[in-house]
Formats: sequence, structure tokens, C-alpha cells
Amino acid sequence: MPRQPSSLVVLILFQALCSAFFIFDVIEDLRRGEVPILHMLPEIGATIGLFVGIAFEVRSLMSLLRRQAHMEKSLGVAAGALAELMEDYFRQWALTPSEADVAAFTIKGYSIAEIATLRGSAEGTVKTHLNAIYRKAGVQGRGQLVSLLIEDLLNAPLVPKPAVAGT
Repeated sequence: MPRQPSSLVVLILFQALCSAFFIFDVIEDLRRGEVPILHMLPEIGATIGLFVGIAFEVRSLMSLLRRQAHMEKSLGVAAGALAELMEDYFRQWALTPSEADVAAFTIKGYSIAEIATLRGSAEGTVKTHLNAIYRKAGVQGRGQLVSLLIEDLLNAPLVPKPAVAGT
């Protein structure tokens, strides 16, 4: 769980303990029967305030968790769509498996040296693959390659439309 929701859970638990203390204190004061009303009112007010705070915090926590789940789902859909789009382009451009591998690392932002290290090849080999990729894709460099994919991704719907029965 991320830091913010766990902090909110800790705060809610602390406030619940404080509320329990005040409730037991009020009950004990009422049982003794000799406590003045001016002593009881702040305790009752604090207890009510704590319960209201807990209710708002639980509501806020639930909202945060729902939003986080939605964002994770959206990110997963976008990542899947980008991967699918990349594979489609790589097939259209007739990239070799090595070129597709280098292209994927390039799109992810790795440098030539990093790609060479990851692939266990020379930097010159990576540069040769990149030149072939750029030529096949009809772009001038990394920026245009990434831009081409992102632009296409942004123009396409991320969630496929449901199939209509009978079509």
C-alpha cells in the first residue's frame, strides 16, 4: 500500500483509540454520577468530533483506493496498447528480432551504451540496428520514432469498443 493511504489508516486507528478512551471515560464519569456537566461536555464534544473525523477519513481513504485502482487499470491498458502498437509497427517495418529488441529499448529511453550492455553487443552494432530501424520507419531519429508511436497511441481509443451482437 502506498505511503499516503497507510498513513491515513494509522491516523484512523489512532483516532479510534482516542474515541474509545473518551467513551470509556464518559461512561465511567456517568457511572460515578458526581461529575459536573462542564467536565462532560468537552469530552462528549471531543468524542463526537473524533467519530466525525474518522468517518471523513474512512471516506477519503476509500476514495483514494478507488482512484489508485482506476489509475493502475488505466496504466495497464495504456501499457498494453503501447506494446501492441509497437509490435504492429515492428511487423509493418519488417524489423528483424534484433532490430525490434533495440527499437523497444530505444523507445523505453535507454542509451546506446545501455542497450549494448543489455544485449551483450557492441555499441556499433546497436547504432547499425538503429540506422536500419530509422530507415525502415521513415524517421530521422529517436525523437521522431517515439513521437510516431505516442501520436498514434493518443489517436487510438485505449479501450476497445464492445462487439455488437449480430455484426
